[in-house]
Amino acid sequence: MDLNSRYPALSDLRARAQRRIPKFVWEYLDSGTGVEATRRRNRSALDQIGLMPSILHGEFDPDLSTNLLGVHRPLPFGIAPVGMSGLMWPDAERHLAQGAARLGIPYALSTVAAASPEDVAPHLGDDAWFQMYPPRDEGIRRDMLDRARAAGFSTLILTVDVPVASRRERQTRSGLTNPPRLTPRLMAQVAMRPAWAMAMARKGMPHMRMLDAYTTSATENLPVTAHVGYLLRTSPDWDYVSWLRDAWDGPFVVKGVMRGTDAERLETLGVDAIWVSNHAGRQFDAAPGTIEVLPAIRRATQLPIIFDSGVEGGLDILRAMASGADFVMLGRGWHYALAALGPDGIDHLAHILAEDLKANMGQLGARTLNDLPQPILRTD
Repeated sequence: MDLNSRYPALSDLRARAQRRIPKFVWEYLDSGTGVEATRRRNRSALDQIGLMPSILHGEFDPDLSTNLLGVHRPLPFGIAPVGMSGLMWPDAERHLAQGAARLGIPYALSTVAAASPEDVAPHLGDDAWFQMYPPRDEGIRRDMLDRARAAGFSTLILTVDVPVASRRERQTRSGLTNPPRLTPRLMAQVAMRPAWAMAMARKGMPHMRMLDAYTTSATENLPVTAHVGYLLRTSPDWDYVSWLRDAWDGPFVVKGVMRGTDAERLETLGVDAIWVSNHAGRQFDAAPGTIEVLPAIRRATQLPIIFDSGVEGGLDILRAMASGADFVMLGRGWHYALAALGPDGIDHLAHILAEDLKANMGQLGARTLNDLPQPILRTD
């Protein structure tokens, strides 16, 4: 039986992933914050977006390509940054970078990944993005940008929706620490997931490798009760955005935008794209669903809009693009795929998304992504 028969949807990959990775890893990957109302809201709000089918368009093969940041891209989706990807599946960052290069889609590496920019540099394609959690120290900030640029990252992402650490109660209850420490409780969970355990034994337990270079100098300037991670928890302001815009000579994206007024101001600062996101429900449990705020942000700015949070298939990608997005990024989905099938999961998820896009574009009579109808907001 082939992969298409066994795993025809992202939900199938998610279910297999849960069976293959330890519970504490699953809780890190799958959880939101609070009672996870925002995470559920992302899903329910997407389900309220209807699209009117259209008939008698004859035979055609939908064109899935799109333009973003001056680049013609074969698919309208990419791989969003996820912290500590290598915890979900050993060497995840390398596999994801290679997969993105193979597919011709963007791959975004997180500052707090389990691989450094130098680690993934040999595996990057032409569309590599670096996501920055804003360091307080300007010297470290400049060095991070230099390292990202030297490694081959062309686009910079500033994440602005983590002004403080969120609670993530499910993750806390799991017993996971950072860096991960295998307590007897967690070792018992590892023993029940032999494929993950064997692969991790070969690779070693992950940690935030990019920060290794800054641990000594950073801790010299921090209180004894703090740690290097505090450097990643500074809350950026508008001046910080302006500083980064001046310091980075490539496309610059701000991630975590939920208000049209913020999008307007970011446009005046020279940002190249807006990333509409509520961090997939992992930061603030009273936030609206991302799709709910997307139309207002589209009306507020002429900038390209990237969208994430709650996307589970090609139909959700179409819903977002019909509502004003120019491109869609997925984070959890690629990690479900990796945990479910190893590196083969990356191509399989891309296949699932592309085939779902084609099937639904056929129902809409949309030969290209520019032919999507106006969305219908359902109230049932």
